[in-house]
Amino acid sequence: MGRPAAATGTSDRNSTVRMFDSLSNRLQDVFRTLRGEARLSEPAVESALREIRMALLEADVNFKVVKAFVDRVRERAIGQDVLRSLTPAQQVVKIVRDELIALFGDAVGGLRPASRTPRVIMLLGLQGSGKTTTAAKLATWLSRQGSHPLLVSTDVRRPAAIEQLNVLGRQAGLRVHDPAGDLDPVSRAAGAMVDARNMGYDVVIVDTAGRLHIDDALMQELLAIRAAVEPTDALYVADAMTGQDAIKSAGEFNRQVGITGVVLSKLDGDARGGAALSVVAVVGVPIAFVGMGERIEDLELFQAERLVSRLLGMGDVLSLIERAEAAIDQTDAARLAQQLRTDDFTLEDFRAQLKTLRKMGPLEQVLGMIPGLGNLKQFAENRPDESQMNRVEAIVGSMTLRERHNYKVIDGSRRRRIACGSGTTVEDVNRLLKQFMQMRKMMKVVGGLGRGGGRTRMRHAMGALKGRGLRA
Repeated sequence: MGRPAAATGTSDRNSTVRMFDSLSNRLQDVFRTLRGEARLSEPAVESALREIRMALLEADVNFKVVKAFVDRVRERAIGQDVLRSLTPAQQVVKIVRDELIALFGDAVGGLRPASRTPRVIMLLGLQGSGKTTTAAKLATWLSRQGSHPLLVSTDVRRPAAIEQLNVLGRQAGLRVHDPAGDLDPVSRAAGAMVDARNMGYDVVIVDTAGRLHIDDALMQELLAIRAAVEPTDALYVADAMTGQDAIKSAGEFNRQVGITGVVLSKLDGDARGGAALSVVAVVGVPIAFVGMGERIEDLELFQAERLVSRLLGMGDVLSLIERAEAAIDQTDAARLAQQLRTDDFTLEDFRAQLKTLRKMGPLEQVLGMIPGLGNLKQFAENRPDESQMNRVEAIVGSMTLRERHNYKVIDGSRRRRIACGSGTTVEDVNRLLKQFMQMRKMMKVVGGLGRGGGRTRMRHAMGALKGRGLRA
């Protein structure tokens, strides 16, 4: 029987800078400087505004948007109520937060209310922006809301796009309209409408063709499809990695075809963030959704308050809760609660919890939603990462069922066998078992919170575990 490969990790993912990381770090450095001031003066505010201006420009925010933003913050920040406040730095943070949210306007993310059935969503954008993947992600998101979407590709010039949509549809259990031999984009879109009405689908998502640049032939094709299906929504898929170029293209699509909203794709990539902060002000249409990862589930309803909270290092607890609710099975949650009460938490349960955490998305994304952990550079030495989680799973996976259910039987010879089977060292196995036992102690405390003295026990347990990461 082959040896399970130890998880070597995803160094590329870990080395990739999260969206907004640089801007977030710069803004938080400015706020820390302000907090060192007992009272704010106008020169201190001006110095902070210069840093904020440079941070926004370096993040590729449109220069006109930056100027208007800084002017609004200055007007509010140098008011006497702020300068004389006992907590002026906190007030400046609040002003910056309010004005960042204002950049996105007052529109609510998602799709506009519509009474027509089937609802028709037309996806527009340049080649490579992520339209096809976004189509499948959007269909998955709509399915979770109780809708029954039908997908269709009209990108007949690129057969790989049609096949890609079919593959994604099969993976997600979605129906794709793909009539054999029909290579007319308008006919394919119209045929999907007929199928939807006949088969009871309430949403049709039309994935359209793209080009490397905007041309007349593309626009004429899109206008013909638009006339044939009369879309309820025309969403422009903007690749966040291309920055201001994506915003310029969105403006041109809006002028020639008309768009109702923007989907920012690849928001988890090595982008500087300026596109997200500029699109509403420059193009004049709201952001509807954001793509936060590679998985089919990684599409989120855009909510300005949450994005800005992450940007300023304030976390995003609501999004974290929503991800947890989607990932955690209620039966498993009830069983875990029972284990907490009976002190019956095993290594098998530990591995199951790691898999649940994985379902919530990349670890750094999840940690970034926790208030106070948005800026992870302070934990660079001992924070858990994907490679450590992979190693832990490999070690537990190399144990027998008996060992996973009763860690006390794992003696020296068993530890050597587990290390050999997982491609790790005995020291790695020892470290994991030690941390697992510490976790059991904390779990026991959590299980006793309902009884007297729970808060005191929790405080002692957290103090004992402070500074310890999930490492193997």
